[in-house]
Amino acid sequence: MKSIIRSLLIAILLMIGWNNFVFAQASHATRERADKKLEAKLQAALKDFRGDAGVYVRHLPSGRSVTIRADELFPTASMIKVPIMLALFEKFNAGELDYHSDLVYRDSLLYEGEDILGSFKNGEKIAFSKVVMLMITTSDNTASLWCQSLAGKGATINEWLAAHGFAQTRVNSRTEGREEARKEFGWGQTTPREMAELLVLIRERRAVRPAASDEMYRALTRIYWNDEALSQIPPHVQAASKQGAVNRSRSEVVLVNAPSGDYVFCVITKNQQDESWEYNNEGYALIRKVSRLLWQHFEPKSQWAPAEGFEKW
Repeated sequence: MKSIIRSLLIAILLMIGWNNFVFAQASHATRERADKKLEAKLQAALKDFRGDAGVYVRHLPSGRSVTIRADELFPTASMIKVPIMLALFEKFNAGELDYHSDLVYRDSLLYEGEDILGSFKNGEKIAFSKVVMLMITTSDNTASLWCQSLAGKGATINEWLAAHGFAQTRVNSRTEGREEARKEFGWGQTTPREMAELLVLIRERRAVRPAASDEMYRALTRIYWNDEALSQIPPHVQAASKQGAVNRSRSEVVLVNAPSGDYVFCVITKNQQDESWEYNNEGYALIRKVSRLLWQHFEPKSQWAPAEGFEKW
């Protein structure tokens, strides 16, 4: 009798396991299905770009997607600040750090540039939550490196990424054992798909805890740098985003809370011939082109377009 019961239990467990596997596969298939029409439009947009570009797009409700070099490694530049924030919020959630505590700024933290935090006087106090805000909203590098250190440094952030299924996204800067990767990719490395899915994780309240996800998402919707992808999305439509830029790479990841359903996309370039820092840099222009194309594709009934002279702002 015991052997019969054991056999039945095993059969039931195997059936449950198989059903879960089938469900997972079906969910994945629903989540992502190739949008050939959109892919053709994007390929045409990329055709004359002088460099390498990767694009990942997914319409969350329908699963329509496009992947163009979406699993290839690219530099993150400042987009690495999203994983830094995620690892930091794990520590806030665990009670290891206090989001509302005051921190004391020291001159030794300064990263030369145009950062707001870098203009503070030695010994000045600032709320931890404001340091996080500066890292995300204005992409303040002094704030970002401080947050990276407080999050447990690069190794801890990379452990978080690996534990949550992000096999390619890594912090390289100031991280032991990643010196060679830093020479090639700089501060961090990622793929267009993984960077986009990090935003989806936050949007769907699956990062750390729902309340923590909501707070992070709010931060990502308050971006100061809105000249590229965000300039092609109506200002009355909420979008979460993070940008990155170094001489030969420009990038942006965006999740748009569009009327017809959320869509996420990430555009990253590398080996750009155009290394200028002007508004019309080819990488910036490509990001604007892709963003405009996606808005028109997913919201075909929308009559909105950037106002004449928007470049002035």
